[in-house]
Amino acid sequence: MRKIIVCTFLTLDGVMQAPGGPDEDSGSGFKHGGWQKPVADDEVGAAIAGWYERSDAMLLGRKTYEIFASYWPTADPANPFTERMNSMHKYVASRTLTSVEWQNSTLLEGDVADAVRRLKASDGGNINVVGSGDLAQTLMKDGLVDEYRLTIHPVIIGTGKRLFADGAIPTSLEPVSVSTTKGGTIVGVYRPNGKPTYDSY
Repeated sequence: MRKIIVCTFLTLDGVMQAPGGPDEDSGSGFKHGGWQKPVADDEVGAAIAGWYERSDAMLLGRKTYEIFASYWPTADPANPFTERMNSMHKYVASRTLTSVEWQNSTLLEGDVADAVRRLKASDGGNINVVGSGDLAQTLMKDGLVDEYRLTIHPVIIGTGKRLFADGAIPTSLEPVSVSTTKGGTIVGVYRPNGKPTYDSY
């Protein structure tokens, strides 16, 4: 069974929107795009590279797919991520796209949850959900996320789209590995572990 792994960059207050640049996702008047690079470091880059070692595909929503497809095909070949991003298979969940042109891309058909269940049961390595906040919300709601790989950066934004937004399904998480980089970023890997338990002091 292939694992669905949500790989996301977060601010300390949980915002995942537009880490990569000012124009990445300015929806709803978001003015903090590009917040990640100033608070990243070499250890963060190494951790992200490790996220792809046992994964051979990505699962992307429309917005993230379009951002990636406009950048990676012509990205600097000296960048070690360029060949990896272009060669990996991309599965795209979209209600509006009718075709996908980036190499090794497949547009999922029908209900997203059903399509992802079929992917999980197919042959291959793990599948990374990168960015794609709306898609991640759908997968979490349907219990399809097997693991979270998060970088939690030392910056507070105050507004923006959050991975664990209001209405998230209450879930207990088992820490697989947690470390802190020299720049103060928390690199955490967690697996869902049933429902939370409650107690008092």
